[in-house]
Amino acid sequence: MKIWIDIVNAPHVRFFKSIISYLENEGEEVFITARRFGDVHRLLDLFNINYNLVGWHGVSLDEKLIRSTQRAYELSQIISREKPDVAVSKHSIELPRISYGLKIPSVYILDNEHAIAANKLTLPLCDRVILPAVIKPESVVRCGADPDYLLPYNGTSELTHLVDFQYNPHIFEDLKLDLKKEKTILMRPEPSLASYLDADCRTTVLSPIVEALEDQANILVIPRFREQQQIFEDDDQITLIKPPVDTFSLMKSCDLVIGAGGTMNRESALLGTPVISCYPGKLLSVDAYYIQKGLMKRSTNPKEIVNMAKELLSDHHKPQELFNDDLFSIIIDNIYEAANK
Repeated sequence: MKIWIDIVNAPHVRFFKSIISYLENEGEEVFITARRFGDVHRLLDLFNINYNLVGWHGVSLDEKLIRSTQRAYELSQIISREKPDVAVSKHSIELPRISYGLKIPSVYILDNEHAIAANKLTLPLCDRVILPAVIKPESVVRCGADPDYLLPYNGTSELTHLVDFQYNPHIFEDLKLDLKKEKTILMRPEPSLASYLDADCRTTVLSPIVEALEDQANILVIPRFREQQQIFEDDDQITLIKPPVDTFSLMKSCDLVIGAGGTMNRESALLGTPVISCYPGKLLSVDAYYIQKGLMKRSTNPKEIVNMAKELLSDHHKPQELFNDDLFSIIIDNIYEAANK
């Protein structure tokens, strides 16, 4: 069996890593395409995953449209030659359109009900949509998803990220970090280039939070792209972390994570590290899930975030246990079922 997987964002590399490994060990042929965006190719190289780079990510609206159209054209030529038995993606814009046009059964993984533009372009064309049970069906049905094709599960997509994770307790030493203070906070700026967030990539909501906390703890920042790196590079009290690195071990070793995005916050919650979300967009259902479970705090008020951070840094944190479905098995089973049908 040949499986086509399209990887379009850096977190998706970790999402698919264990799935790709399993399928290849089962003797299946996995054909991977990836988009040039952020650290996608660096992470694929880090994990020794073979892939084909196709297309780019756009920045402005007109550039997004042009580059997505170009990528769909390039991919359609490649995939028509490869003839996969099933297509799998997580929020890829192009894969559902190509798989539908070439009559290839598709498995689509979704975790953002607020990515309206992307969901309208993809969900009407998907054969199976795997999504967290906390996302209300009507939020994706109104984007065109067939309610009979929805496959909800308990938990979030980050469950697959940790399937084969092995903690490195020496991550600070390996990265040669000069940490002078007792406590360490890891921060991640917002996804400013995402179509679902109206933000300027040359500024970040983290700036006042960093300023207020840099005397309290070591501050590590993982920027998403060059513009965000430039925001912090002149502050000698901040340590910039350049991917790709073992972010899981880094998050687990830190005393607190403050994130203006989503994936890393949810990974931190699963790893048992206290986390504060300051994501400036509308609250996602998957984040509300961790907040409800007491594994994440959220605020968009800098003063409130600073107070939360000081409180969490002074408390002895005991992580709570979560009971989730086996998302890894759900995805594998659906890949085989879709291909066989």
